[in-house]
Formats: sequence, structure tokens, C-alpha cells
Amino acid sequence: MTLRTRLILAVVAWCLAAVALVLPLVWLINNRDWGIGLMLVVPFVVYGLMRLARVLEDWARGTAPPEHPQRY
Repeated sequence: MTLRTRLILAVVAWCLAAVALVLPLVWLINNRDWGIGLMLVVPFVVYGLMRLARVLEDWARGTAPPEHPQRY
């Protein structure tokens, strides 16, 4: 599989995941009285999507994920 194909697959996978998570969340926030409480979940969903994007990019480029530096 070429790099370009893997990058396209990674972008498509991320877009599908983003739509699958964000669309129901936005619908619930908009249409339910208790939906406003879900606003507290939104930052965690965004952070999760950002992490997923990094993982998919590493997979597409074929690189190992960066190791966390040790703190002394």
C-alpha cells in the first residue's frame, strides 16, 4: 500500500469517526432539555479526536508513536 493511499484511508477513517461522534452529540445537545449537560463532554470528545488523528497519521506515515520523555 502506498503512502498516498494510507493517508487517504486515514483521513476518511478520521472523518467517519468525527461524524459518528459529533453528529449525535450535537443533535442531543440541540434537541433534549438535558442535552446542555453534554457540553461538559465536548472537550473530551475533541481531545479524543485529536489523539485519533495523531495515531492515524503515524499509521499512515509508518512511523512509531513518539515516546514520552522521562521526567526526573
